[in-house]
Amino acid sequence: MQAYKDGQKKFSNGEYELAIKGFQKAAAANYEPLKTNYLIAESYRLSNRFKESIPYYQKALDGGLVSPDAKFQYAYALKTNGQYAEAASQFAAFAKDTASAQNLQERALREVEILRIADRLKTEKMEVELKDIPLNTAGSEFSPTVLGNELVFSSSKKEKIYKNNGQAMLGLYKISISQDAGATQGIPVLFSKEIFAEEANEASPAFSPDGKTLVFARGNTGKKKDAPDVDLYMSRNVGGQWTIPAILPINDSLAWDGSPAFSRDGKTLYFASNRAGGSGGIDLYRTNMDASGRFSKPVNMGKDINTAGDEMFPYVAEGGKLYFASDGHPGLGKLDLFSATRTQGVISIENLGLPFNSPQDDFGLIFYQNLKKGFFASNRDGGKGDDDIYYFASPEEPDSATVAQNNDPTNPLNPNNPNYINGKPKVVRYFLGGNVVANSQSATPIDSAIIHILPDTSDTQIAQLPSNSEGKFGKQPVEEGKSYSLLVERKGYISKREPFSMNGRSVPPIFLSKELTDTTFNVTIKLDKLELNKTFVLENIYYDLNKYNIRSDAATELDKLVQILKDNPTMKIELSSHTDARATDAYNMTLSQNRAESAVTYLNTKGIDADRMVARGYGERELIVPNAKTEEEHQRNRRTEFTILSY
Repeated sequence: MQAYKDGQKKFSNGEYELAIKGFQKAAAANYEPLKTNYLIAESYRLSNRFKESIPYYQKALDGGLVSPDAKFQYAYALKTNGQYAEAASQFAAFAKDTASAQNLQERALREVEILRIADRLKTEKMEVELKDIPLNTAGSEFSPTVLGNELVFSSSKKEKIYKNNGQAMLGLYKISISQDAGATQGIPVLFSKEIFAEEANEASPAFSPDGKTLVFARGNTGKKKDAPDVDLYMSRNVGGQWTIPAILPINDSLAWDGSPAFSRDGKTLYFASNRAGGSGGIDLYRTNMDASGRFSKPVNMGKDINTAGDEMFPYVAEGGKLYFASDGHPGLGKLDLFSATRTQGVISIENLGLPFNSPQDDFGLIFYQNLKKGFFASNRDGGKGDDDIYYFASPEEPDSATVAQNNDPTNPLNPNNPNYINGKPKVVRYFLGGNVVANSQSATPIDSAIIHILPDTSDTQIAQLPSNSEGKFGKQPVEEGKSYSLLVERKGYISKREPFSMNGRSVPPIFLSKELTDTTFNVTIKLDKLELNKTFVLENIYYDLNKYNIRSDAATELDKLVQILKDNPTMKIELSSHTDARATDAYNMTLSQNRAESAVTYLNTKGIDADRMVARGYGERELIVPNAKTEEEHQRNRRTEFTILSY
């Protein structure tokens, strides 16, 4: 059906609003109902409209959809809609499904625990009154910041439509702050004609303390297909006019960079990025700026703040406390607002609770004049549109010592301080254990295996553990924020390394109910029998069309084979390359031989002796799918393998 095909094309281009229209036409015709409903749900999720995705996930799953993560995303959407009991049930069912991905299983179990303490997260940490302000529209308003007596913010007001979500493109606008009511007055106007790109989204303004420097995010032009194109830009106020924005050198060309914020002294710029080397999704970074405007190399703000989820929209308040939004720390929905406080070298993360947080996105908090009033953004129920800006103010100054104690998140006697019980610090001891089994349908336990626990950066052994008759081993103490490698050896089996990271596994103090808690993480390591002529497919070894040079993504996969050969020093292999059947047999034989030889040459440069490897191209002579028609079937035929010749 053409509407379905059109939807697929728009979906692959990230044009989710247009994709939804195509898929809905297909759904009305009852065409591929499982796939259609699932792709509508995914389109809503990927354009940050979780609530709208719920009925479509439900239809697809009730109809028998088999997807590795649909049930997880359905559960997450239920959580963002405040349906906590239903979400917990779906997360628990997903975690029990052995077909679920390991990393998503762990996240699902964590979400179940978070939902169990939802009532504790709803506590009111700061007594404030919220006010919806007149500038909000049916579109999106967010990222408020203050410049003098004006509120500068992001709003979807441009003429061009953003195909991702169907809204107008974002720009920067300003409005006067009412000194009496503390909210806003008048009508929003364009912030500056010099900072206006008609065909791009512009958002998240941040001003230096003197108001002379503006850093903001610009991107989503759609000109870079399949690549993030949001970057940070800077403009300076010279003689009352803002200069044409210049892209900052701290951007990563392969990453999304946004959500800037200045420190109180203007010497440090904080921002969010999903660049390689972070903790998971989007992380917070900082960079120092010298007097001449040069930036230092950005530094990740660490695993106390950054999680496997997203951390965004940093803001440094008076006194130096950091506020930010996150969906990785325990929260009520998607993005929640948090504060980070450092005391004697220990960073405490606190969920701001009600009324700042809701089941939906809550983010972009700033204070205005003092720490008792300010603005933040939310797409919670009851607003005027998508994201709305809210004004908050404390009704009166606290004057009681008890109230002061309970408002100080660093005070050990504060009953709301999640790091202490009865004034004593909560302590968690982490351990690593697991079991070793044969990589077969029966998963037979393997005894007498030796598990070497190593740091992920070297081969200096930390511990050595044997597996017992049930294949079990453990327990070895491990530390928060560190990563390890488990080298498992057993006669008759191929030695294997299994990575294990504590990143994202730390138990938040709010989960703890006693002073000392022991937590053990168990991993299952599957070993392959060491057999002559046994063949293994190397996943994700791709080459450019009609070429045989080793691409960077292929090198990453070949490095895994390098490690296998180093850990099994007596093993000799044949490394073979196979093509699909869409060229002549002679051409494919030559191409596959060249590719196999390139892979062997690469392994040799990584320290593997050439006499341990034989390169062999098979062309199209050993097809897995003899009559391949789809691209997926052709891809199965285009593969790289290694076969054990001797050991």
